[in-house]
Amino acid sequence: MKDKILEKATDLFLKLGFKSVTMDDLANELGMSKKTIYTYFDNKTRLVEESTSYLFSNITNGINNICSLKHNPIVEMFEIRKFIISNLKDESSSPIYQLQKYYPKIHKSLKKEQFTFMQKCVIENLKEGIEEGLFRKNLDIEFISRIYFSGMTAIKDDDFFPPEQFSKIKLMDNYLEYHLRGIVTTKGKKVLTDIIKSNQS
Repeated sequence: MKDKILEKATDLFLKLGFKSVTMDDLANELGMSKKTIYTYFDNKTRLVEESTSYLFSNITNGINNICSLKHNPIVEMFEIRKFIISNLKDESSSPIYQLQKYYPKIHKSLKKEQFTFMQKCVIENLKEGIEEGLFRKNLDIEFISRIYFSGMTAIKDDDFFPPEQFSKIKLMDNYLEYHLRGIVTTKGKKVLTDIIKSNQS
């Protein structure tokens, strides 16, 4: 029952925002009483905390599974992008903004976990790309891994990228291409171009 509540809560939070969804909304969606929900979660803050952990765990497991398939590093980045988009909602409600504003401690903790995980993934991806001759040898790996995370965080900021003007999916596509074009070799550029053409067809 707890997993069912968590799954539905996470879905609603992503669609409507962490502040917008009430416990009454969740109870109505699940067809159960609030009392039942409170049996598993003491309060909404606890539910938000466990929902973000649930989502983060699902995404990291999915990314780890993709990495285990040993695609070339450029293909791997596009596969991860595809997976993330399939798991996050392209909505204008800005759930991350609401999380940061109304649940700052949870947001800060989540951001720290995201940075640690993403930096590790990007560093491994960069090293593999260099070894395979797809990425330039003179890259400052530590710098790029951090600037990549910084950019991914920035494109989620509605003040910089108003949702009525910028689609979240398009932003992710543009940022990934921007990132890769800055680090690829001639060999890597061909792979990147082929993937982009394939995705457009």
